[in-house]
Amino acid sequence: MRYAMFEKVKDLLSEQLKIDRERITLRSGIKEDLGADSLDVLQLLMTIEEKYGIVIPDEELATFRTVSDIVSYLEKK
Repeated sequence: MRYAMFEKVKDLLSEQLKIDRERITLRSGIKEDLGADSLDVLQLLMTIEEKYGIVIPDEELATFRTVSDIVSYLEKK
C-alpha cells in the first residue's frame, strides 16, 4: 500500500512542481530538496484534499516536511 500511495504523491509533486519524478524520494524535503515554496505546498494540499475527499487541518499541515510525511498521513486516512 505504501508504495502505491508514494507513486501517487510522486505524480502529484512532479506535475505541480514541474520536476522529474525520479528526483522524488520518500526522504525528499518538500521545500529543501524539491524547491516548493509556501504557495506550492498550499496548492498541493488543496489538490490532495480535493482528490481524496479529505480536509487536512492546519496543525497537521505544519508537520509535513518530507514526502514521507504526506504519504504517511494519507495512508492513515
